Amino acid sequence: ARPTLTPGVAPWRGALLAGASVLVLDQLTKWWVVENLGSGRTIDLFWTLRLRTVFNTGAAFSQGQGLGPIFAVLILVVVALLVRLGAKADDPIARICVGGIVGGAFGNLADRAFRSGDGFFGGGVVDFVDFQWWPVFNVADSVIVVGGLLIVLRGMRIDATR
Repeated sequence: ARPTLTPGVAPWRGALLAGASVLVLDQLTKWWVVENLGSGRTIDLFWTLRLRTVFNTGAAFSQGQGLGPIFAVLILVVVALLVRLGAKADDPIARICVGGIVGGAFGNLADRAFRSGDGFFGGGVVDFVDFQWWPVFNVADSVIVVGGLLIVLRGMRIDATR
């Protein structure tokens, strides 16, 4: 007999898979960057795109440097609200987006918690995708932004059809 998920978990399979995938991919890419680039080496890829290690102790786009513990608490609150709102969503794509956003948030929280830094959640988030004309970011940041945009756009489309 094939194992089945409980009815409350079944609709979240895609979200759980998305979240776990984003978390693993985010942490693997950060591990690779830290191991291979350290804090001084840069790899130029094409046009203005390069890989460069930055340890961000602030928020998005390196704002609020040193406020990692405050951002960590805010992120946990936002994640809890997202999961609560996502639980009410009938749209499986929205649930997958929520899963990806949560996975990305936990990827960045893991950096704050486990990388060396000043105290509780004081570690720097590893950012490495550098276009040189945009703030440096990582896989988690990308998924958080794209997932949030998809949720907003799907919400607008759904509202427009009512």
